Amino acid sequence: MCPELFSIGPFPIRSFGLALAISFFLAVFYVKKTTTRDNIPFDPFLNIAYILIIGGIIGARLSYILLHLSDFSGRWLDTFNPFSSDGFGITGLNLYGGVLLAIVASWGYCRMKKMNVLEVFDYFAPTLGLGLGITRIGCFLNGCCFGTPTDSFLGVSFPDGSLPFYVFGNQHLHPAQIYSSIYGLILFGVLHYILKNKKFHGQAVAILFMVEALFRFGIEYVRYYEDAMYFSLGSLEPTYNQVVSIALFILGAAIYYYRSKKAKEQIRE
Repeated sequence: MCPELFSIGPFPIRSFGLALAISFFLAVFYVKKTTTRDNIPFDPFLNIAYILIIGGIIGARLSYILLHLSDFSGRWLDTFNPFSSDGFGITGLNLYGGVLLAIVASWGYCRMKKMNVLEVFDYFAPTLGLGLGITRIGCFLNGCCFGTPTDSFLGVSFPDGSLPFYVFGNQHLHPAQIYSSIYGLILFGVLHYILKNKKFHGQAVAILFMVEALFRFGIEYVRYYEDAMYFSLGSLEPTYNQVVSIALFILGAAIYYYRSKKAKEQIRE
């Protein structure tokens, strides 16, 4: 665990922040290479990349705040102030909140520019896997997004003073961040192949939604969450992310069904 890698003057360079920056630049490079390969102008895609990262961070922060309102009582300036009472930087993000706002904002931009939304999303789909593969390493070094106790040989423990140690002591925990990182890199490879060989616009992003929903629904069982992240639905207590995962899977399945059906109809014509 190494939440702070080094400092530049009074400003610490955090492992998660650096991982996020690296994933963004690699994602932009990837989209530039693939759009150039397909003779598609890159400039609008660069604008969308900025919308995705800014919208993603704002959405991730907003959803975290909404789920932890009591934590900010009496210090509301800390919600978005990087110079907060906890030190420099903003801590506390929720991935799916960021994904949802990023999708809505980029969809609005595509509609405004009269771009094919699903075609655009296809080019960005592999970058989500790439981003997960890199940023979850940052999560592991930061000591966030950690797992639940396990007797498996894969279990890891975190040092005294870290949040995992505060919650579970020196128990061995599922390295949920590493699971997610490996999954993300595999997902990137699969979606890259699909993008190169897709049969219709929306194929890559539809598969992304469905696969990501299934993985995220499952990984929740070995990740630690505070009580605020759970819903009570009768005898069931799913997490907020599991509820979103169900909706995401339905959306992906609908896109795949209707777009593949339309592609087959066009072939018959």
